[in-house]
Amino acid sequence: MSRIGKLKTEIPEKTEVNITDGVLIVKGPLGELKRAIRPEVEIKIDGNMVEVNPKDESVFSRSLWGTFSSHISNMISGVNKPFEKKLIVEGVGFKSDVRGKDLVLSLGFSHDVVVPIPEDLTVTAEKNIITVSGIDKEKVGSFTADIRANKKPEPYKGKGIRYEKEVVRRKQGKKTA
Repeated sequence: MSRIGKLKTEIPEKTEVNITDGVLIVKGPLGELKRAIRPEVEIKIDGNMVEVNPKDESVFSRSLWGTFSSHISNMISGVNKPFEKKLIVEGVGFKSDVRGKDLVLSLGFSHDVVVPIPEDLTVTAEKNIITVSGIDKEKVGSFTADIRANKKPEPYKGKGIRYEKEVVRRKQGKKTA
């Protein structure tokens, strides 16, 4: 039994949840999100509650049960309050800047790294902190992971791009004789 799947998700005021042609649509004050529904799960909208149940007792449908329940709760909370992730750029000469619809990173390479910003995300770069926010949790997480992949933090000085609360394990350097 899925512990997350058993929980019913409450729909707040000013939020609509509809199912049309196998697509779940969540509308809220900040926007609209859509997700295709798998035939292995059954979604019931009852007043201001959403309930997810597996259609049969197969392993696959039970595994999708909790997954879809958390997707729905993320969609509902995203259209009411945007998700936000912060990245810290650390290193001498490492900079980040938003120019138009691109994020420009100076990471010690011979060239600047230009990352195009998706339309439904908001990105700000102040000093050494990059803030990514949007209503879709998956897109926010995926975009921040793409940015971080350009220069992961290294273990000796900690230079690179890391998440706000990420702890970089440091290694001891060479010993002098």
